[in-house]
Amino acid sequence: MTSAKPSPLAVLQVIPELDAGGAERTTVDVARAVVAAGGRAWIATEGGRLAGEAEDAGATLVIGPYASKNPLTIWRNAAALADLIRRENIAIIHARSRAPAWSAYLAARRTGIIYVATYHGIYNAKSRVKRYYNAIMARGDAVIANSQYTADHVLAEHKVDKEKLHVIPRGIDIKAFTPENVSPDRIADIRKQWSLKEGKPVIVLPNRLTRWKGQLLFVEALAKLADRNFEAVMIGDAQERDAYVDELLASVDRLGLSQIVRIPGHCRDMPAAMLAADIIVAPSIEPEAFGRAAVEAQAMGRPVVASRLGAQTETIADGVTGFLFDAGDADAFAKSIAQALAMTADQRQTMASAARDRVLKSYTVDAMCTATLGIYRDLISARPNTD
Repeated sequence: MTSAKPSPLAVLQVIPELDAGGAERTTVDVARAVVAAGGRAWIATEGGRLAGEAEDAGATLVIGPYASKNPLTIWRNAAALADLIRRENIAIIHARSRAPAWSAYLAARRTGIIYVATYHGIYNAKSRVKRYYNAIMARGDAVIANSQYTADHVLAEHKVDKEKLHVIPRGIDIKAFTPENVSPDRIADIRKQWSLKEGKPVIVLPNRLTRWKGQLLFVEALAKLADRNFEAVMIGDAQERDAYVDELLASVDRLGLSQIVRIPGHCRDMPAAMLAADIIVAPSIEPEAFGRAAVEAQAMGRPVVASRLGAQTETIADGVTGFLFDAGDADAFAKSIAQALAMTADQRQTMASAARDRVLKSYTVDAMCTATLGIYRDLISARPNTD
């Protein structure tokens, strides 16, 4: 008796780490979808807080130095990936970041399998060397952009065949981000963790603590509000940016906001955090390639105030599902926050319904995974049968 032929849907994704970010979450979601479709999934990574979830989803982790930009390490990683591809009869290698993309591309060339790359960020280049380095993300048999804004950037930066370029927006877990699925106890626990006072509106900025996400602009905007009857929370991982956190705390203190601003660190229950808030803000001062927080906020029916920049102009309908302000303008930001705070209950409900409908139409994990697996299958079926 001969063993059954392995499923042709055998996919190896490569990403530096599996911490809590949009690219990392997408990697786990797609691995789960591959397994659910009867395929086999691997993730080559250095590990991280999502590693256990990836394994629970059915993915096999391949731990190695995949965040390294050292050319020798990249070469060695390519050899290790090529060995794995041959051993496991893998059909597709999917790169999700530049440094490991070089290893993935080399491994694909050595083994003759399909190479796919996803642009999760906006990679700017001020030199020919940097543009060449970034271009590895545009060499795929398929190139996936997580928004139309990202796709336009790819076309502007690289010579990409438009037929190979696909826009697949990041999807969120709509089951997790449904208000009815979050218990009051979870919300109460978040409020307790943040030491929130009853009866005050809560404004939350949910993003990792890094300058371009706009935390300093948020503090400046809060200081411009005449009525300070609110509490503000900036949640997110500092990722060892201690100097930036110190600068942020100093700004809060200097502007007299220490009693109403909190910086509690990483949050493990984002759906409950969204419902503990009355308003979500996303004030990035550089373009978001996608901007997951703004979409999650809309899914939870919370008004979102975001900078008019990058893909947030796609995901938010200004005045309908949220409010957009000119990026970097603290006065405009403060005005939009005040506008959101002044909404009536009926206005909030109308905006919440429109926002959730928008998310259900375009930004679910199911839609993202269906489109991604469709590309995988099309690429596999277009390859000549070598049996």
